[in-house]
Amino acid sequence: TDAARRAIAAGFFLGVGGPITYHKANTRREITAELPVNRLVVETDSPYMTPHPHRGQRNEPALLALVAQSLSDVLGMQLEDLATATSANAARLFGWTNGSQDGQLH
Repeated sequence: TDAARRAIAAGFFLGVGGPITYHKANTRREITAELPVNRLVVETDSPYMTPHPHRGQRNEPALLALVAQSLSDVLGMQLEDLATATSANAARLFGWTNGSQDGQLH
């Protein structure tokens, strides 16, 4: 938790991937629940770190929905709200503007 807080204080975003879905990842979920959603992005870690229930198979972007659902549960957010927040975070992180004049992803 301390390392995550230091990273956020330094301006980093933290990626949340497949391991948050693992049955024995209680500590990971507890730490993640304490983090501000405005500094989180979801990621696939493809082709590795496949989310449950597909462990042992090749990971792919289509499985990102499982990570997002697990993260929304951990944070107590609606999936749609989480998707909006993490998409905006990714847009800020990577400078995506989707052609907008205000620099925001719409």
